[in-house]
Amino acid sequence: MIVDSFTVNSAGPEETQRIASVLAKQLVPGDVVLLKGELASGKTTFVKALAQALESPDLVTSPTFSLVHFYRAGELSVMHVDAYRLSGVHEYRDLGLDEYSEASITVIEWGDKIVEDFPSYLMITFQLVVSRDNERVITFHSPSVRWLTQLSQLHRDMVKENRHLKSIS
Repeated sequence: MIVDSFTVNSAGPEETQRIASVLAKQLVPGDVVLLKGELASGKTTFVKALAQALESPDLVTSPTFSLVHFYRAGELSVMHVDAYRLSGVHEYRDLGLDEYSEASITVIEWGDKIVEDFPSYLMITFQLVVSRDNERVITFHSPSVRWLTQLSQLHRDMVKENRHLKSIS
């Protein structure tokens, strides 16, 4: 069965690390992962976990003020963008990152602000669970063919690798 989204709960940073490591196994150069969520909802923590899973030796920090950071990850590179301060897709385009997107795994915090610039993307939405300090509800969604064929498998792999992972859908 093909699904266009699924949701899981993460009880804390360690579980988020395991979730990111499962996703990392499916990423290839040219992939775009857009992150959406409130401040402090876990977006940068997820990028740190993803870079670590991709075996990056680099220190991962939020690029809020510099807008973009690049991390080495074995044979790959990860381009980490923070679109928080951008007013829209036109400012993103002015950064001239197209040539890097094709050769890197691109991860964009506040990616929902510039989603229209990407015909193929995976959107990951983070929601805080107010009653529990470290818990997050994480939703994976994509309308693109690239991800529609893999979301079901990604979900199965996450549940398999994270036996305690609470799957909502």
